[in-house]
Amino acid sequence: MAADSEDLSRFQVWVLACRPKTLPAAAAPVLIGSVMAYEIGSFAFWPAVAALLGALAIQVGTNLANDYYDHKSGADEGERLGPLRVTQAGLVEPTVMFRATAMAFGLAFLSGVYLVYVAGWPIVAIGLTSIAFGYLYTGGPYPLGYNGLGDIFVLIYFGPVAVGGTYFVQTLHATPEVLIAGLAPGLFSVAILSVNNLRDIDNDRLSGKRTLAVRLGPTFAKWEYLFATAAGSVVPLWLYARDDSHPWSMLTLTVPLFALPCYQIVVTRKGRVLNNVLAATGKLLLMYAMLFGIGWLI
Repeated sequence: MAADSEDLSRFQVWVLACRPKTLPAAAAPVLIGSVMAYEIGSFAFWPAVAALLGALAIQVGTNLANDYYDHKSGADEGERLGPLRVTQAGLVEPTVMFRATAMAFGLAFLSGVYLVYVAGWPIVAIGLTSIAFGYLYTGGPYPLGYNGLGDIFVLIYFGPVAVGGTYFVQTLHATPEVLIAGLAPGLFSVAILSVNNLRDIDNDRLSGKRTLAVRLGPTFAKWEYLFATAAGSVVPLWLYARDDSHPWSMLTLTVPLFALPCYQIVVTRKGRVLNNVLAATGKLLLMYAMLFGIGWLI
């Protein structure tokens, strides 16, 4: 066990395991969907809260499952460049981590039960597939994250599904406009994943983890990051072009300016410094969601 990990409290260990810097990927789509519901007079507080809790629980469950299954598969062996993996470091027993993963997904399931009561059976498909893909990202016979499919899952489920689902539980319908709006947080979440995979590319290649960065190389991962953040920022321009409404939502076009330091690091650096970019990209996603929300309501 690393010396700096021996002084961690149990609370700090579990905070590390939950990977809080990734949680904006769960919260931002709920914020966007709720703002769009509010704008048409259909905001519903408790369904919005349940959607947020469910999204956070799925994200935490996915992170805990990653901690458990990466240790089980040996993907965390060798020099670790990312945040400490507590199972691999011996700070949490594998059986305890497995139970914690089940509890997180169980909490998401309970949130889903309430949302099914509020919004009906369409939420069953959204909830169960979200939980299933959270597990299958690193678990199961064909882990998505190990085979280059994680980017697609992240784009869809942290994007249109999350935004559309949040909107649906408050309005009981969905629109193409809402699903298009959902592409933005999905793309920013892909950016978070791409910088994560760029950082870990050498270790993933050695452990047999075939992410898109491993399959297509570091240059692809860098361009994926640049494209995802830039394309996500211009989604409101697409929405404005459809019906000439909500022009102030295009405040999000300023987000790439704040991302310039991240772009420089991604293009020119490698290794642990990319941890800073990962955290900063989560903040950029929250900035995007807030700018979009403010602009949508003006």
